[in-house]
Amino acid sequence: FFSSSSTVRGGKAQIQQEPSEETIEGQAINITCSHPNIQSYEFIQWYRQLPGQAPAFIVSLHKGSKAVSEPAGTLLVGAERRSSALQLSRPRRRDAAVYYCALGA
Repeated sequence: FFSSSSTVRGGKAQIQQEPSEETIEGQAINITCSHPNIQSYEFIQWYRQLPGQAPAFIVSLHKGSKAVSEPAGTLLVGAERRSSALQLSRPRRRDAAVYYCALGA
C-alpha cells in the first residue's frame, strides 16, 4: 500500500506536504499537511486522486476533527490551524492514491 501527497503553492497561502507516506494494508497512517499562513476564514480541504482518475473531494473542515467515510478515517486540524492530518484508520489497497490538501473560503 502506498499513499502520496504533494506540495501546493499559490498566492499568500503556502501548503506543504510530505512527498510520500507508506504503510501496509490495515495499518493506520497519518497524511499530514502544513499550512502556516492560513487565514481565519479559510477551510482546510482534502482531495484524493485515484490512479487514472481526476482528484475527488474527501472532506472540508475549519477546526477540530471530523469523521471521514471514504476513505475511512478522521481529519484532524491542529489547535492553531497551521497543520492538519488525515488519519486513515484501516487503509485498504484500493485507498492507494495521491492525497492533496488545499485551502478555500
